[in-house]
Amino acid sequence: MKKKSASQSAFFKLRVLVAVLLCFAAITIVFFAFGKASAQPKSQNPQPLIRGQYLGVMPVVKFDISPPLRSIKPRSAKEWAKSEHEEEGPIPLRPVGPVVRDTAVQRVLGKIGIPSPIISFDGAPNLCGGCSPPDPNGAVGPNHVVTMDNADFQVFDKSGTSLLGPIANNTLWSGFGGPCQTENAGDPVVLYDQLADRWLLTQFTSAGPTFFECVALSQTNDPTGTYFRWAISTGTNFPDYPKAGMWPDAYYFSTREFLPNNNFAGVGAYALDRAQALAGNPNPTIVGFLAPPTPAFVLGDGLLPSDLDGMTPPPVGSPNFYVGSQDNNGPYGAPQDALNIFQFHYDPNTPGNSTFTMTNTLPTQPFNSILGLCGGTRNCIPQPSTANKIDHLGYRQRPLFRLAYRNFGDHESLVTNQSVSAGTGPNGEVSGVRWWELRSPSSSPVIFQEGTYAPGLTDGIHRWMGSIAMNSLGDIALGFSGSNATVFPSVLYTARHAGDPPGQMTLGEGSIKDGTGSQTSSPRWGDYTAIDVDPTDDTTFWYINEYIPTTSGAGWRLRIGAFNLAGGPTPTPSPTPTASPTPTPSPTPSGCQYTFTIQTMAIPSFHCRSHSSCTIRPITVLT
Repeated sequence: MKKKSASQSAFFKLRVLVAVLLCFAAITIVFFAFGKASAQPKSQNPQPLIRGQYLGVMPVVKFDISPPLRSIKPRSAKEWAKSEHEEEGPIPLRPVGPVVRDTAVQRVLGKIGIPSPIISFDGAPNLCGGCSPPDPNGAVGPNHVVTMDNADFQVFDKSGTSLLGPIANNTLWSGFGGPCQTENAGDPVVLYDQLADRWLLTQFTSAGPTFFECVALSQTNDPTGTYFRWAISTGTNFPDYPKAGMWPDAYYFSTREFLPNNNFAGVGAYALDRAQALAGNPNPTIVGFLAPPTPAFVLGDGLLPSDLDGMTPPPVGSPNFYVGSQDNNGPYGAPQDALNIFQFHYDPNTPGNSTFTMTNTLPTQPFNSILGLCGGTRNCIPQPSTANKIDHLGYRQRPLFRLAYRNFGDHESLVTNQSVSAGTGPNGEVSGVRWWELRSPSSSPVIFQEGTYAPGLTDGIHRWMGSIAMNSLGDIALGFSGSNATVFPSVLYTARHAGDPPGQMTLGEGSIKDGTGSQTSSPRWGDYTAIDVDPTDDTTFWYINEYIPTTSGAGWRLRIGAFNLAGGPTPTPSPTPTASPTPTPSPTPSGCQYTFTIQTMAIPSFHCRSHSSCTIRPITVLT
């Protein structure tokens, strides 16, 4: 074998050294880019800070079984009895603290086109006259879509054909007696329990002096059939803004409670024993807690309970998670921008051993919930052909429905969102939607990724009142309202695929319904909307929001649409949902060579702040 010369040997060593340096440089660049995009400060306050006051086992004042809903004489949706304490509390004239630039903002639409809706159809119109807001809500099952607003509910098949309604919400409690039957107060929630193939519908009462959460759970998978019905009392506390989530051990509820003198009493957290409820127990165990109202920034304007998506339950013994937000520019004196995590451990054997505890505060990228152009009112979002502006919601320090949970096997994820100010663009201040994905909520919670979706900084369209969910593939979809002085309030959506750049909605924007009118009377828009995942394929998203068909005082109408990020037809109805597969983690390649491809890379926990490794987008480096 011919011996190399000294110069050849030196040149070869130099090439090896350069290749190694390039390899390390590539890794450093990837670490820096990923860390800058998605790494978050470590969880603060890992020890419990707040313990809810145990209220004991709550009383069920009444129980019965309804006749089939399809056979009940409909009640008039004009029986509107809504009383909203969201009207109370400070609405700041301007941000309270110094405004820090939103470093998670997405200023432009994603470059990849998003599929058009599979289906889009009208829901209930405003049957109660000039009442507002509607608070659009709903859920999807294997064969049905059930929607509710503050006045009425409706059942559709998945082709958009109405099977029942729209009829007044309190038709659900016809013959039941008491305020659940006589009032039609609203703040509704619809859940589909995919583990049991059942429907849960709720609304509150508002007249007092004793208040109730009215709960109806279907006996079968037919939402037009018979229901178990309970009236659950919160005593003299008004249970404002009730939200619900399904968990294997219980149906969990949150409320924003007010004393008879209208002072804020704290946030209620309730667990309704799920097995007992599904069996139609007349007196199921309902454990209640009241989280104290001070310090005010811990609770803000409410918490959301987690709602299970998919057929894979959380780990055995997992608590339900409640999440709230805090903003250091908000009215409650928060020391930082952050998410607060509570854990509700329900003990069905010894209810007195149940606990509701704040366990973590996770600092977020800076955000500002106060939209300065509102001027201390609800008059925020401009519309065409009217001086009337509509509600933005951001001044309320709380995430918006739902807090969607999914167990992928190798990790657990929670997603939620909130309306915020995205900053100032060429046409002035713009509303956007801050969204978050949290992981490892039980052991070591971390904000895995977050972003403020605000292409309005470029196109001038305000986007607000979002709802977010994640499907079995790890895709995330965000639905919301959009409007400005030339765009009527519309029902829009965006999305991202798993593995896309963190914090970015990469798939452009679609429309469930382009608006055709403006609301000219009340500034009140909906307080929340609902995006859900179809249990038939566990990938298709369904979204329920509102629009104005014709410019009018409060002529809102619900709109329902579905989309699949892979395109394709509406999922075929199936009576029994099937479990979704658990994604297989990508392998981590080893070593660097002169010419190499990094497809995935293990990144140490001091970069990810969550796990021993993270998966990032592929990168190719040639030497």
